[in-house]
Amino acid sequence: MHSIGIVVIGRNEGDRLKKCLLSVIAPGNTVVYVDSGSTDDSVKLAHSLGVAVVELDLSIPFTAARGRNAGLEYLLHHRPDIEFVQFVDGDCLIVEGWFESAVNELINQPQVVVVCGRRREEFPRYSIYNRLCDVEWNTPIGEADYCGGDSMMRMDALKQVGGFNSKLIAGEEPELCIRLRRHGGKIFRINAEMTRHDARITHFSQWWKRTLRSGYAYAEGVWLHGRSPELHWVRESLRIWVWGLILPLLTMITLLPTKGLSLLLLVAAYSYLFYRVYRMTLVKGCDRQTAMFYALFCIIDKYPMVQGQIKFHLLRLLKRQSTIVEYKGVFSGS
Repeated sequence: MHSIGIVVIGRNEGDRLKKCLLSVIAPGNTVVYVDSGSTDDSVKLAHSLGVAVVELDLSIPFTAARGRNAGLEYLLHHRPDIEFVQFVDGDCLIVEGWFESAVNELINQPQVVVVCGRRREEFPRYSIYNRLCDVEWNTPIGEADYCGGDSMMRMDALKQVGGFNSKLIAGEEPELCIRLRRHGGKIFRINAEMTRHDARITHFSQWWKRTLRSGYAYAEGVWLHGRSPELHWVRESLRIWVWGLILPLLTMITLLPTKGLSLLLLVAAYSYLFYRVYRMTLVKGCDRQTAMFYALFCIIDKYPMVQGQIKFHLLRLLKRQSTIVEYKGVFSGS
């Protein structure tokens, strides 16, 4: 038997948290729920299920990274023998059989320090935004550069690099993976079902805020590790600036001198991007309608991402710390 600790983080997850906790509670597992200032019954629910609870100090800005570090500290203090740590967000549930698959991979591959699998949207037809998330989660199997919020990690490797960067409001897992890989560790995505995610994104404004947060994370990633050999998120950020600001701005500036030709060129460029993403999404196994929606939103998302990038650099120049970008609503239920 190998000791597993589970760190669940959440804020106002409602019935999703109950599903999450019930999916990880099992003999031999040590579960800790880290709450980031919930105003619903999340803390009461966790206590009722016999789960250890850590409530973060309200005077310090919340981040997912800070929550995960708090869970790690609890495990290190109460269960120093823990070998593997499973991180999972409170809006997800662990698929049966995942723990066994992940532990076997870590045992058989000593150089692997992070294992992740397939995260799926539980209700992909609930909204177009949920469907977009499901496509986003569909990443290649094999050795990877990064993992997402759901993954199992070696405790020794986490202690070696000092855990997550608690100041990051997003992109904390990729940043951690950079440091883990620099210490010789490998990140591996196995062909196994891992989690079911319940995004419940129903409004365009929610999607916009979530995408803005991604743009902010890309900018901060470049600021921290862009000059390293990994060129962390340099290419991604350049694409955001080119497609979301530079090309539209040049189009507007040259609209009159070119008698509208620049606008046609912009439409042609976006059409090329649409077709390229559409074909790539079909290769993933998505249906044509989903591929079309995903390609369209991959064009639109450059604008909130540019906004996120600008926000990061403005706050950096003003020497101000950003707070978490909240896009979820408050849900309740049993």
